Amino acid sequence: MIAYLATLRLGAIVVPMNLAYRQREIEHMLSDAEPRLMVTEEAQLEVLSEVGEDGLSTVEELVLVEGLDRWLADGTPTSTSPSAHRPIAGSDLALLMYTSGTTGPSKGARLTHDNILATVTGLLAAWDWSDQDTLLLTLPLFHTHGLIVGLTTALAAGATVRLHRKFEPTAVWAELLSGEVDLFFGVPTLYRRLLDHAAGHRARYDLRHMRLLCSGSAPLSADVHETFRSVTGQTLLERYGMTETGMNLSNPYAGERRPGTVGTPLPGVSARIVDAEGCRVVEGEQGELEVRGGNVFDGYWRAPEKTRESFTSDESGQRWFCTGDLARCDPDNGYFTLLGRSTELIISGGYNIYPREVEEVLCAFPGITEAAVVGVPSEEWGEVGIAYVVCTSSFARDDLLAFCRRHIAAFKVPKEIRPIEALPRNALGKVQKHRLPQ
Repeated sequence: MIAYLATLRLGAIVVPMNLAYRQREIEHMLSDAEPRLMVTEEAQLEVLSEVGEDGLSTVEELVLVEGLDRWLADGTPTSTSPSAHRPIAGSDLALLMYTSGTTGPSKGARLTHDNILATVTGLLAAWDWSDQDTLLLTLPLFHTHGLIVGLTTALAAGATVRLHRKFEPTAVWAELLSGEVDLFFGVPTLYRRLLDHAAGHRARYDLRHMRLLCSGSAPLSADVHETFRSVTGQTLLERYGMTETGMNLSNPYAGERRPGTVGTPLPGVSARIVDAEGCRVVEGEQGELEVRGGNVFDGYWRAPEKTRESFTSDESGQRWFCTGDLARCDPDNGYFTLLGRSTELIISGGYNIYPREVEEVLCAFPGITEAAVVGVPSEEWGEVGIAYVVCTSSFARDDLLAFCRRHIAAFKVPKEIRPIEALPRNALGKVQKHRLPQ
């Protein structure tokens, strides 16, 4: 955390790296970002040794946090007084954050100081932060959710942050029930693990004393949303953001939080839904979600073509970022519902199948806890959907298919059901469908 703040203060660029990454992933980031200084810990030296000198060729100095006090005392870095630092403009690059890489190699998103401030100021207003707040933060600090939404916003509010190195249900429950924390941010996987832990104990899990519990970074199932509310008395606030944009949408802090939706645009953010030709759809219809605002990133690092592909302009010349997420907006209340990635859309016999809709139906079947639906080629239909399911008990395939037919159109029902022990996920809990067994 100290290295992060100091680097921003210097006007240099921070490149957070996932501690779970291994040789190939590390080499990709190092060769792309070409960092001069690396701050890490002794536990990472083994994997760095696999990267080799070529991969670390641009790194002029490697600092271990275990020896940071000695390093600073020795005066190794240039001793520059704060008054001598060059002025930092809002348009200066602050963070190079690599995307989750759910569909391929991760890309570096260029986030400026203004981008970070836009997200932070929007959240300060939307979630009513104050310097009296205490945030329990177990999310990793290499991701937007933990680093910007959690840590940076809390510091901007003058709030207190309790950092846990990792998520451990027993320790987290103890903190949540202590009465000493007001906020907790998590991903759906963490809330499911909290509920699993609570189910095996007789203790009460009343969290009504807390001010806010948020869920993001992956879709939250309606089942987890309702179960958490019934167990704790707290209604989770679901929101929507991306590495490239910080936070975009949020259910209201004071108002109705609708399960399965990600709410409305945050202050300073505009959102619209467009069709395949880039034209705004009729309210209530489905299409790709586009956003614009001060929170939207500067573009991809050393990828001008990818940057151009990711933006479009409307008839008035305003620039919109194409999120790649399919969504619809309720014409009655303006709440947005995400339907999955546009690259995951399945077109079967000319009909659109949105995987998330099918996944929610599958998870409503007794014994199925998680599901992932993907499209595979079909000579007859062009594409058909197959479903990977994680189940806690055995089930009859015909019963599951009959259940699906009662809730969704026949063309949306998966043509195959494949039980699997666990869905492949990245560090933030997003399902990596490209890693499912073929």
